Amino acid sequence: MSMRFGRRAVPAAPPAVQPPRRLNRPWTLSAVLPAPPERVLAYLATPARMADWLVMHTGWPGTPPDTLTEGGRFAQRVKLMGTPVEVRWTVRGLSSRSVWLDGTGPMGIEVGLYLSLAPDGTGTRVQLDGGVQGGPTDGPLGPMVARSLTDALRTSLRRLTRADLPAAAPMRRAATGKIVHRRTGRRIDPSTPVIVGAGQHRGRSTDPGSGDPVGLAGHALRDAAGDTREVSGLLTAADTVGWVASVSWQYPDGAALLAERLGARPARTVQTGLFGGDGPLRLFNDVAASIARGETRIALLAGAEAAATAAAAERAGTPLNWPRQPEGTAPTRVLGTDREPNSAAETAAGLVAPLHVYALIESALRRRDGLGVAEHRKKITELWSRLSETAAGNPYAWLRESRTPAELATADAGNRWVCAPYTKLLTANLQVNLASGLILCTAEAAREAGIPQQNWVFPHAGAHATDEWYVTERADLTASPALRAVGRAVLGHSGLTIDDIGYLDLYACFPAAVQIAAAELGLPIDDPRRPLTVTGGLTFAGGPGNNYAGHSLANLHHRLRHEPGGYGLATAVGWYLTKHAATVLSTDPPVSPFRDIDADVRLRRPTRRAVASAEEPGVLEAYTVTYRRDGTPEAGIVTEILGDGTRVVRATEPLDGDPFDHPPVPLPPPGEPPVLVEWHGPVTVIRLNRPAVRNAIDLATARALERAVDDFEADPDARVAVLTGNGPIFCAGRDRKAAARGEFPVTEGCGLLGLAGRRPGKPLIAAVEGAALAGGFELALAADLIVAAEDALFGLPEIERGLVAAAGGVLRLARGLPRATALELALTGEPMPARRLHDLGLINRVTPVGKAYETARDLAASIAGHPQPAVLAARRIVDEQSDWSTAEAFEHLSEIAAQVLGSASSDLRKADRERS
Repeated sequence: MSMRFGRRAVPAAPPAVQPPRRLNRPWTLSAVLPAPPERVLAYLATPARMADWLVMHTGWPGTPPDTLTEGGRFAQRVKLMGTPVEVRWTVRGLSSRSVWLDGTGPMGIEVGLYLSLAPDGTGTRVQLDGGVQGGPTDGPLGPMVARSLTDALRTSLRRLTRADLPAAAPMRRAATGKIVHRRTGRRIDPSTPVIVGAGQHRGRSTDPGSGDPVGLAGHALRDAAGDTREVSGLLTAADTVGWVASVSWQYPDGAALLAERLGARPARTVQTGLFGGDGPLRLFNDVAASIARGETRIALLAGAEAAATAAAAERAGTPLNWPRQPEGTAPTRVLGTDREPNSAAETAAGLVAPLHVYALIESALRRRDGLGVAEHRKKITELWSRLSETAAGNPYAWLRESRTPAELATADAGNRWVCAPYTKLLTANLQVNLASGLILCTAEAAREAGIPQQNWVFPHAGAHATDEWYVTERADLTASPALRAVGRAVLGHSGLTIDDIGYLDLYACFPAAVQIAAAELGLPIDDPRRPLTVTGGLTFAGGPGNNYAGHSLANLHHRLRHEPGGYGLATAVGWYLTKHAATVLSTDPPVSPFRDIDADVRLRRPTRRAVASAEEPGVLEAYTVTYRRDGTPEAGIVTEILGDGTRVVRATEPLDGDPFDHPPVPLPPPGEPPVLVEWHGPVTVIRLNRPAVRNAIDLATARALERAVDDFEADPDARVAVLTGNGPIFCAGRDRKAAARGEFPVTEGCGLLGLAGRRPGKPLIAAVEGAALAGGFELALAADLIVAAEDALFGLPEIERGLVAAAGGVLRLARGLPRATALELALTGEPMPARRLHDLGLINRVTPVGKAYETARDLAASIAGHPQPAVLAARRIVDEQSDWSTAEAFEHLSEIAAQVLGSASSDLRKADRERS
């Protein structure tokens, strides 16, 4: 392969169509392909194939043409210098040996692409001539844009030489106009995601050679291909493969192994985080959204466990010779969050496993409902009995035996006590060999594959959210604000109510999880006309590590196909009612395009402070007793609520009888949250809310501040944030009393104070009244702009206690002030007034007393009124320029400024929509 780049390069063969003019920044590249010209042209002139070889291609804003035709026009999404932009092409010329495209991009950029073919021995020489001019490319940005385009085209030609062109005949159709859904008469976009096949596999053998998780998943996906009623090659044509991380055998990139076994060559592999039952729905929703955006055409999604085999091998001392991958292997992308699931107080109390936590929550539910032990046991065993009836009719369930409430309530050798009030048959069954697989693709790909529309099931909406991470810091053990938000999000986007949902599969690891989910979604738990599961729950169908919800989707697909027009809802849970996801499905096409909704945004989560001990007694909130394998009690765990709303979690001796008062004493409320968040259009206000201690930062406050900043960054409607404090003082720094008891305000993501270690990616303004001392000054310095009242004081008094401001205060002062002033603040510990720091350029605006917040809000609104990409690019240039040499400064400037092209492209599309 030969390639050249230059203004006056001599082509290897004259192009059949000469460009009408030479653009300002030209290129010429060529490569030889081992295929005849007609085959090469058929491949290159099929827009649907662009994703296979053109590395710049990211999707289609509208409907791409079936094939290129002279005079035809189409729009394409590409990446230019790493930034998504839109190019509008016109086919100026087309012959049996050439294609000539002229394009216009954002901000007046013009692009020409002239492709010519000539026989070369037994192959074809492909030559790309072209250039770029206009708009910002005529200035200092030009060389960067030209080099980026040339590099991308050079890589594309290399990819083209490796393409299997003889086997890659043009597809029958590209996405050409709307598709008529015959049963409903609706016209749907060709990029609408549809499930066309679902398969499950149950491996009863525990012989180590009978199948590792990826092997079991391969069986499930082959069954899914058979389920399409058209063995169409969808498995090998997949461009994306997703894998729900396996617990029984961990693969660095399980999707890549799965693709290899199926003969697929995907461009992307996606894997979920190591632990989390929310994984299957997070993966499904993410990939469905990728399809709707035009980034994915055919996807295979699977998950599996071979825990029964792994356990048998361990008991027998037999090593597992299952696949391993080279060090450094990784998927294209990993979804979800992996964090330590337990706080120090929970760990000290022995509250360390899902079984313990859900049992504790179950007792809190009993207390809330005012039920005695026998009444409550009747309630949960009847619920679980109904799940077993569903599992008995599920051919893929691990335990296909219906159980009566009496059987479930009776403790015996096969149903021993494990953690009160749960016996073994009321808990998740992890030792299973189970797999599920889904084929998800565009409606256009399904039509091309000849899959009957009666097999299509449409995702309507997906959503995810997270409750307060540590269970004992939640305000109410019996509620899930995140699950409520997820339910509202998916139903709202689908235009449905919960009464419209005919089929349900609520994540059923323990009875407590089902009861809380039903309550948050507005569902009764005992409606015989609408069971809460189509799968059977994790006890009876089997709790295959992270992948139970993968089976939920497969079963909902099967049920909905046999009831056209019906709706199904699946939920999924990770850790201890912590991570939540949901999906709505139907055989009816969606009214609104599919969305994967981040329901965390603007979600209020009331919290409690949690401690391991307290001197005063509290109100008993929840308890559980753990048992040894012989059925004897081992230890107790209790939570109590103190008068100020603090929760105490501690280990005890096993409790006898029923320790709850009847009727139960009301629990003290959780108290005011340490951080308040308000939303004013594009401006988010984050308010420290501990005025009684001058807004000092303890660990709970630091975590709440980190969460508020993370939510601000994830909120697509939020442009600028204002950080301020309640009361007369902005912030006095670290909470000394908390530090004295060994509690330090350090968070996992943002370090000290929950903010100082990592600035948000969007502008942050500090509004300071009164004083910002020690860590309070460091929080203000972590902001991009500071607005202060004229009586405000700023200082770093740590030096007086033999300390140094460790949250970046001294460092940021050194960068923002003259050396002598920075040293005066750092070495004396004496505060300085706002006016002096304003005169030195550290503070942006000084206001009358009581007006700092109002002024900061106005400043934030002014910034938020400008196009966000331009604001972020300007901010980045200011932050990074100090590290650039004079020689490279304009090159870096051009790179960053190029990202604004993406916003201009979006503005063009918006203007087009408004005109049409």
